[in-house]
Amino acid sequence: MASSKIVKAKGASPDEFELTVAEELLRLQSSDAEFKATLRDLYITAAKEVDCGSGRKAIVIYVPYKLHKAFKAIQHRLVRELEKKFSGSHVVIIAQRSILGKSYARDQKTKGLRPRSRTLTAVQEAILDDIVYPTEIEGKRTRCKVDGSKLLKVYLNDKDKVNIETKLGTYAVVYNKLTNKNVSFVFE
Repeated sequence: MASSKIVKAKGASPDEFELTVAEELLRLQSSDAEFKATLRDLYITAAKEVDCGSGRKAIVIYVPYKLHKAFKAIQHRLVRELEKKFSGSHVVIIAQRSILGKSYARDQKTKGLRPRSRTLTAVQEAILDDIVYPTEIEGKRTRCKVDGSKLLKVYLNDKDKVNIETKLGTYAVVYNKLTNKNVSFVFE
């Protein structure tokens, strides 16, 4: 029954960890009255466990892009409940987006350039927005060092400082694992 909460691309079978996350979503849907109506039509596409160092782990849950708005509506409560179930792990919900290469050519029916939302830069910025979702990004600065390395400084809104401050290290590690970019979070 947990397989109803996870739909993989091209009919691939989910691994053991993804099934445990799907079971928890199903359990939340059946046990909690506030999630019963909202989680009924929602499902995930993948789940990963990311090692954040010092024995901590983060759970990255991928949801379909079309359902991301519905997940955002309940994300705060859902993340809190999932973090209780997977004790010691931070939970991050990210929309599954596709990147089209520079050489992308449309078929004969639809002519035109590739959409801006499918470029590498746009997808990576959207992933950053998804990772820090309850709070808003106020600004970004790229710091180029003498040795050629780059560091992205992200300035976050102060209003959620109390809730998010403990997760900043996890957010940086997860973003680095997904995009191979170094990032540091600062409250403005």
